[in-house]
Amino acid sequence: MAFIYILPVILLVIFTASFIRVVMGTIRSEYSNFSIPPGVNHSGKLRIVHASLVTTSALGKILEKIGVCSELAFTRYVQPGRQRGPEPQLSLEDAELGRVPVRVYRPRAQPAGPRAAAIFFHGGGWVHGSIGTYEDICRYIARESESVVVSVGYRLAPEHKYPAAYEDCLNATLHFMKNIEHYGVDPANAIVCGDSAGGNLAAAVCQTLAGRSDLPKLRAQILIYPGLQALDFNLPSYHQNRGVPLLFRERAAFFALQYLNGHALHMQEVLEGSHIPPDMRLKYRKWVSPDNISEKFKVRGYKPHKPHEFNAEVFEKVKGFFDPNLCPLLAEDAVIQQLPKSFILTCEYDVLRDDGLLYKKRLEDNGVPVTWYHLEDGFHGIISLFNLYVFSFTSGKRGLDRIVEFIRGL
Repeated sequence: MAFIYILPVILLVIFTASFIRVVMGTIRSEYSNFSIPPGVNHSGKLRIVHASLVTTSALGKILEKIGVCSELAFTRYVQPGRQRGPEPQLSLEDAELGRVPVRVYRPRAQPAGPRAAAIFFHGGGWVHGSIGTYEDICRYIARESESVVVSVGYRLAPEHKYPAAYEDCLNATLHFMKNIEHYGVDPANAIVCGDSAGGNLAAAVCQTLAGRSDLPKLRAQILIYPGLQALDFNLPSYHQNRGVPLLFRERAAFFALQYLNGHALHMQEVLEGSHIPPDMRLKYRKWVSPDNISEKFKVRGYKPHKPHEFNAEVFEKVKGFFDPNLCPLLAEDAVIQQLPKSFILTCEYDVLRDDGLLYKKRLEDNGVPVTWYHLEDGFHGIISLFNLYVFSFTSGKRGLDRIVEFIRGL
């Protein structure tokens, strides 16, 4: 009989121990390579932001373990977006463009003529993010640039694998461009814009539309610390910033694989570079190589990486990485040459820094005008923290203001 009373205690102890192991495992994995260089903007704030993300991840793992919900569902739930009241200077409208949900931000003031428009694709590694999480950014761009902003709510991975997000962004953009005058927008002054994964989508959409003669030409593209390739996760910035929040090197590969395949079973092989056939490595070396990165970006230390032996089985699983619609840095010169004026923002303490630098070089080598703004103290995701009360970062505000300035100057 005594065992009947002791059993719940034993189960509780086992349950508690399991929770502790999950929490400690999450903390160890997240902090094992964690580092914040002294040059980062408001490093103390970044530590707190990172700690909150680790805590959220740990709670999500616990809920998943006990069968309440998946970790992914929980992390999406706790970051649904910031609740904001009416905007005196803007009108907001939720709609659909090509069956894709969007939110349209329009300045209320009567314009002197047709406005500019920015079609915005949010970041979040193709896995996180929404129209709601980018509410403040889109309001700010619309208000300060006096332009119409269309925020696109594309489908997320891993539930919706590539090319779902790309197709949603393309369809929404096509629908908008075909009906552009309905929104009071100058057909010659529409741009695509996005940060991180959204920058990837903006670059892919811009390339797709570059050769279209049946639509108004895009005026520009704005790429904010974009991820543009999945061939080399050993470029200088991936080593220098491998443990800098908000995006670790391993997470960059994890998100790319989630987008491509809906899982990350071959993450280690992709990180090591064994997914690239020798002939393709030779072909793309002219575009994706540390040799194309200025020496000033290697002063914090860089050790050349020797790729592991090619694995044909892994290549078959991830060969979608060689599709320019997924990795825009791999587009042929004939496509790059048709691209419009471009704005690229990079951050020094960002694993994706070199993706932006390599694309900047490709554009310039092909005669495309590029406005480049580099946040010397910035880190990946810094602009997405805009207006986060005491956890706002001044460097991110500077970057956002440069984007507004670029739009106003078109």
